[in-house]
Amino acid sequence: MVREEAENGRDDMLIDGDEPEQMKLDYALPDGFNADYLKVYYGKIFPYVDMSKWLSYGNDGKHPGCDHSYLGRREFSFTLDNDIYVRFQSFNTASELEKAIKEKCPFKIDIGPVYSVDPSKRHAYSQGGDNIFTPVEKELVFDVDISDYDDVRYCCSGADVCLNCWPLMTIAIKVIDTSLRDDFGFSHVLWVYSGRRGVHCWVCDGKARRLTNEQRAAIVDYFRVYKGNENSTKKVSLVGPALHPFLVRSYTEVLKDYFENRLLSSQNLFLNEERFEKILEMIPDESVTSELRGKWLSNKQSDVARWDQLKRLLQSSKQKGQGLRRCIEEIVFSFTYPRLDTEVSKHMNHLLKAPFCVHPKTGRVCVPINPKNCDEFDPSAVPTLSQLLRELNSGSFRGEGDNEWDGTSLGDCVRYFRESFLQPLLKSCKEEIEASYNAKVQQSRNSISW
Repeated sequence: MVREEAENGRDDMLIDGDEPEQMKLDYALPDGFNADYLKVYYGKIFPYVDMSKWLSYGNDGKHPGCDHSYLGRREFSFTLDNDIYVRFQSFNTASELEKAIKEKCPFKIDIGPVYSVDPSKRHAYSQGGDNIFTPVEKELVFDVDISDYDDVRYCCSGADVCLNCWPLMTIAIKVIDTSLRDDFGFSHVLWVYSGRRGVHCWVCDGKARRLTNEQRAAIVDYFRVYKGNENSTKKVSLVGPALHPFLVRSYTEVLKDYFENRLLSSQNLFLNEERFEKILEMIPDESVTSELRGKWLSNKQSDVARWDQLKRLLQSSKQKGQGLRRCIEEIVFSFTYPRLDTEVSKHMNHLLKAPFCVHPKTGRVCVPINPKNCDEFDPSAVPTLSQLLRELNSGSFRGEGDNEWDGTSLGDCVRYFRESFLQPLLKSCKEEIEASYNAKVQQSRNSISW
């Protein structure tokens, strides 16, 4: 691999983050990321078959309606050692993809759009003068990073995360997943742990994959509530006489409960003057803030007690006419509502890290998350490279054929991906291919009859 090859492909890059078959590894493998461990992972565990079936969307079958060029027009990007990016790669078959991954052993794999033509041959098309190299399909994706919540969490900062602040990611999954299904009618939604500090969402319905950039931006705007920056006093603006039904549902079913029963105490939001002043700044009535400040400075109280005092005062009859009741909701939204990396979602040509990659900083696998059980997800319990290799050496490994991941701690994750996400998706794709093919056949017959 020549560095020039990688650099030539970086003009519009939009990116998110001899095989030792019988390696004699000691059971006490050090944790973290290791390139040698990665070779074994790609050689024995990575679920190539399932990943290829997903990204083919039913076009790898024998049905006459299949588009057999579909997978070959998908862009893959490999990040190699020393942050060398190799973009605009394409693979016509699952075996080609598997061979390339095993040979190059990428530290990271990013997935881009399906283009109108083979992305690896884009230069040949550009010489013709016609601008035919353009993205035509891409999953609607969302990216949520815990580091974007640093102003409302006190246990960690940056890429660090713990079980006290991870509920912020759980909230994001619950709010966005429900809206995607109930408000937009999507069915095939895949949530994936990023491997370090956040979650990714892939919406894979046919109508989602074919959205234009403008339509994607409109969906992002639907979710937009967090409007401030790190220097803003008020970061949420809930305008209008009544909240949108989507926001009401999010508040009553998710945000309020998590704020009051989880984050309020785990983050100690009213612990000291510096922290509660941040909340008082969101209340535009000095008489109210002065009264609360006086009580909190003179009496040591729990976070729950102080929150109850604030609510009682803002909800009292004398305050209703001043519109201060909305402040309670704005405070909760400010501390809990999902904060999206909007640029990732708005542009079809944005690349996103593939599921089942290994994060090069933590050594953790980017595993799928079941949104129905996301309350139970523990990022610290996600399989790591070293853990998987220990399992391979322990004698419990029993994988065969395309189930080489079976018998490792990754097994349940792959099974969930296959049974709960992939199989329903492929059934839907095959029905769509059949319907489209039948419509074309009927159209052809009608044209002949004329």
